[in-house]
Amino acid sequence: MATTATGLICRSDELVDGGLGVRFSVTLAEGREAPAFVIRHQGTAYGWLNACRHQPAQLDWKDGEFFDVTGQHLVCSMHGALYQPDSGLCVAGPCRGAKLVAVPVTEADGEVWLGA
Repeated sequence: MATTATGLICRSDELVDGGLGVRFSVTLAEGREAPAFVIRHQGTAYGWLNACRHQPAQLDWKDGEFFDVTGQHLVCSMHGALYQPDSGLCVAGPCRGAKLVAVPVTEADGEVWLGA
C-alpha cells in the first residue's frame, strides 16, 4: 500500500504493548483518504489501514481499542475476526487467511512517523 505523504503520528510513549492504538488518516496512491491506525506489539510499532478484510468496517470498537481482551490479537468489532498484530494475518473469523493492509511507519527519537 502506498501513501503520498509523511507526518508525525504520535509520541512513542503513547503506544503500549497490547494497549490503545492511535488513529490517523492516510492518503492512498490514488488520492483517496483512508482511516489507519498504529499499535505496539512486542516492542514494535505497526501501522495498518483501519478496515476489516471481510467487509468494509473499521476494526476498533471504541477509538483506539484494537486488541482483544488478551492483548495478543487485533479484533474486528463487527465480525470478531482475529488478526496477528505483527503480520496482519487473519487467524480466525470469516476472512481467515486474508491480511490487513499495511501502512508504513517509522519510529525514531521517541516519535512514530508515517512513512518508511
